[in-house]
Amino acid sequence: MTDHLTLHAENDEGARQPSRDEADYQRRLGEHLPRLERLFGTLYGHGDEADAEFQRLLDDSAESWRRRDPDLKAHDASREADPGWFLSNRMLGGVCYVDLYATDLAGLERRLDYFEELGLSYLHLMPLFLAPEGNSDGGYAVSSYRQVNPNLGTMAGLRAVAAELRGRDISLVVDFIFNHTSNEHEWAEKARAGDPEFEKYYHIYPDRTMPDRFEETTREIFPDDHPGSFIQLDDGRWVWATFYSFQWDLNYANPAVFRAMAGEMLFLANQGVEILRMDAVAFIWKQLGTVCENLPEAHLLLQAFNAVCRIAAPSLLFKSEAIVHPDEVSKYISPEECQLSYNPLQMALIWSTLATRDVALLSQALERRHTIDDQTAWVNYVRSHDDIGWTFADEDARELGIDPAEHRRFLNSFYVNRFEGSFARGVPFQDNPKTGDCRISGTTASLAGLEQNDDGAIGRIVLAHSIVLSTGGIPLVYLGDEVGQLNYYDYLDVPEHSGDSRWVGRPPYPSPLYAERGDESTSAGALYSAFRHLIAVRTATAAFAGGRLAIFDTKNSHILGFQRFGIAGGGTHPVTVFANFSDTPQSIDELTLSGFESTLIDLVSGSTVDTANALTLPAHGFVWLAG
Repeated sequence: MTDHLTLHAENDEGARQPSRDEADYQRRLGEHLPRLERLFGTLYGHGDEADAEFQRLLDDSAESWRRRDPDLKAHDASREADPGWFLSNRMLGGVCYVDLYATDLAGLERRLDYFEELGLSYLHLMPLFLAPEGNSDGGYAVSSYRQVNPNLGTMAGLRAVAAELRGRDISLVVDFIFNHTSNEHEWAEKARAGDPEFEKYYHIYPDRTMPDRFEETTREIFPDDHPGSFIQLDDGRWVWATFYSFQWDLNYANPAVFRAMAGEMLFLANQGVEILRMDAVAFIWKQLGTVCENLPEAHLLLQAFNAVCRIAAPSLLFKSEAIVHPDEVSKYISPEECQLSYNPLQMALIWSTLATRDVALLSQALERRHTIDDQTAWVNYVRSHDDIGWTFADEDARELGIDPAEHRRFLNSFYVNRFEGSFARGVPFQDNPKTGDCRISGTTASLAGLEQNDDGAIGRIVLAHSIVLSTGGIPLVYLGDEVGQLNYYDYLDVPEHSGDSRWVGRPPYPSPLYAERGDESTSAGALYSAFRHLIAVRTATAAFAGGRLAIFDTKNSHILGFQRFGIAGGGTHPVTVFANFSDTPQSIDELTLSGFESTLIDLVSGSTVDTANALTLPAHGFVWLAG
């Protein structure tokens, strides 16, 4: 360790007294190098090749820190002084595609005033880097981590957006697509040409021997695109492609790949990116004889990447994207791995509860699977750019007397309007009519009934978002949903999108709806007013900081109940949330309320609640009660 510290303490002038920047780097190197060495050694051993790559990794990290902008270094110091900044009740996320929402980066800058108006403190820009023309899986087939798609702008433009956002206290979030590259990435092109160095960047085999052995235990992810886990190249070789055929999986058993991807990560951090959405974390390590998902080495890789960032870009955080069993999702969440994580279980169960009007599964999940490390946070959302999959735990469903397979079939039928009386107008993704298996695409408004002018649609949309705003963590809004954007069926006219129904939930910027947001007589205005009010109440309520939560049994199967306590040790007065998922008014009787103070205030409406009497909530109504 001493050699590493000495190496990186020196500069061109030799052993002079280090500057403050150098001293900061040495301090962090001393703190995190032992962990990085241990993790790297566990993954790659200590042979000549691994040791050489580790030394290059340290050299790259030191150079990245030297190149880091002074403003970003000041931001690093601010975040180090307040490591729990993302636990605040003032956090609010928004997500959008740059081209759909604003045409390009210049157009996005013109939207920044609106982001402040809404109250955003976190902006996730969907994949915006160079990708193949036509179908690129929505940009998730990345051809360069250092070039912005020229249709959107330049890297200089992205740096300018990041700086402007930072000046408005809005953190920039981008996807780090690190399981795979596109087949047009420079590394892939060199591998295709037979360069032995870059062939080792991917899982490439001369014949079917090894692919056949791997595919004995792996599963097909996108069977509509290709069978199995491998695709054949024009020269007869086979390359691993978990997802689409134009997305080649990287070979993290090669330490050179780790070093290269750490360099790309630090490059993005130096552009002003503050949070990386770590895409497809469950798939990043392959091992023969396993399903090649959620392997222990995947966690070691994330921890090692995290250690690199703590040294050279200390304000950078990771957000995991793992749409797997809930027990596996939580394993990626820790201060030393991914500080943030999507909460796909809560998202799926919000929609499940809206369909069944029964809160049992959602209440059980909040009680059993919501708690994570106090220094980490869920990113809670109603829907994303992707499809909705029903990722609840089968064993949880069975415990409540629910057949998990039948329940998934019901939900699929309900949300694609194959169930009589359904309010939803979703579109199936990868539909299998014989088995009833599919996933669901659509905007929040269309899924909630606004497309068919259902009377309960606005109530459902607001109710769903009230849950993500009140359960703890960072609430995330798909921008446009706050004004009720509907499904976009014109995607069928775009050849590269027509075969992927997820594009129905990715409409372009809804200008007419935003123009109506100040008129509460319109659906857009009613929704926007409700969103803004709930955001303001949340921001003013310390109990909504952090993630501590306790379930409250309302004795009514339609009404969800829980209490929020703020950050541990904060001395915050609790807030009790009751939410009615029924299409009719529902009550909590006075006996159930008898343990509360005699008078409570509903923070949402400002009205007084007398707990000596039963509390009746209107259809899709909710209260946030404080003493």
